[in-house]
Amino acid sequence: MADLNIRDNRPQGRFEAYEDGQAVGAIAYVALVATPETPAVPAALVAVHTVVEEGYEGKGIAGTLVREFYAMAAREGAFVVPLCPYAARWAQRHPEAAPEAPPEVVEAAKAQVRSA
Repeated sequence: MADLNIRDNRPQGRFEAYEDGQAVGAIAYVALVATPETPAVPAALVAVHTVVEEGYEGKGIAGTLVREFYAMAAREGAFVVPLCPYAARWAQRHPEAAPEAPPEVVEAAKAQVRSA
């Protein structure tokens, strides 16, 4: 696999991977923020869907995206809620790199995604 360029496109809710300038994968996500109804909810990034473009599968791109997504959240002091099945499986296989979000954060994330 060539070097990936990972970009956070927060305005579009996409954490993107590029190879030689070509988009090759992304995590669709939403940022969970405290609301008047949930003022104590800590910040979280909610991974909703991970996709790798056709022809780029099996090169470790999805795993790299999820690992870097967790690293970005850690730098920001935010939790990750992996609602995406791929991200959830990756987190189970890599607990040292994927700390589990508290149950109240997971529930708030699920409610926010349902209402969107």
